[in-house]
Amino acid sequence: MILSFAPVATLGAAPLVLALVAMVAYGMAALPANADARLPAPALVAGWLLHALLLALDIGGWGRGEPGARLGFGPVLSLTVWLVLAVHTVESRFVPLPGVRRVLALNGALVVLLAWAFPGEVRPALNPWAPVHWMLGVASYALFGAAVLHATMLDAAERRLRLPGGRAQTPMRGTMGLPLLRLERLTFRFVEVGFVVLTLAVLLGVATSTQWQWDHKTVFSLLGWAVFAALLAGRHWRGWRGVRATRWLYGGALLLLLGYVGSRFVFEVLLGRANV
Repeated sequence: MILSFAPVATLGAAPLVLALVAMVAYGMAALPANADARLPAPALVAGWLLHALLLALDIGGWGRGEPGARLGFGPVLSLTVWLVLAVHTVESRFVPLPGVRRVLALNGALVVLLAWAFPGEVRPALNPWAPVHWMLGVASYALFGAAVLHATMLDAAERRLRLPGGRAQTPMRGTMGLPLLRLERLTFRFVEVGFVVLTLAVLLGVATSTQWQWDHKTVFSLLGWAVFAALLAGRHWRGWRGVRATRWLYGGALLLLLGYVGSRFVFEVLLGRANV
C-alpha cells in the first residue's frame, strides 16, 4: 500500500489545514444533540463548506497550476459524500434529521481523510465532454447514495412496525418522522432521478468514446444500470415495494460502487498502482 501526499508538495499546507479543520467541524457535527446543543447543525454546514473548498483546491485544481482533475478512489468518494451532504442540507430545512446528520458527519470526516491519504492522480481532459461525463457519473453516485440512505431508514421503520406494538408506537411513520408512504416515494424519487443522470452519463460516454473497452468499470456500470432499470420496471409494472425493492436498490448501488470507486480502491490502495 502506497500513501501519496502530492497535495502537500503542490499546494503547500493549505489543503492539509483545510482537511484538518473540516474534520474537526464534522466531528463536532457528529456530537449527540440535546435540548441545549445548538452547535452540531452549524458545525455540519461549516464542515460542508470547508469540504467544498478543499474539493475545489485539490480535485478541481484551483491554485494547483496543473491542468486536469485529480481522479481516484479517495477524491471521487469524497465528492460523492459531499453531494449527499448537500442533499441532506436542503432536506433538513424541512424535516429535522439528527440521527442522519451524525452518520453523514462521520462519513464526511472519513472521506476527507481518505481523499488526503489517497489523492489519486491528475488526469488531463483529452475530450471536451469528459468533465461532463465524469460529473454526471459522480452526480448519479450521490443520488443513489441518498436513495440508499433513505432506503435504510425505510427498512428500519418497517422492521419496527413488525414488532409487537410497533404500529401503536410508530403509527405509519419512518425514522425521519415522515409517513412511510411519503418516505418510500422520496426514496424512489432519488432512484428515478439518479437513473436518468446515470443514463445520460452512459450515453455520453458511449458517444464520446474513441475506443470502447469492456473493462471492469464499464461492466459494473452497465450491470448497475441494468439493475436500476429492472427495479424501476418492477415497481411500475409489478408493484415492487418494501424489502424486495430496497434489495434491488442496494444491489445496483453496490455494482456502481464497484464500477469505479471499488476498482480504484483495489488499484490504488491494495496494489499501489494509481496510474492504471
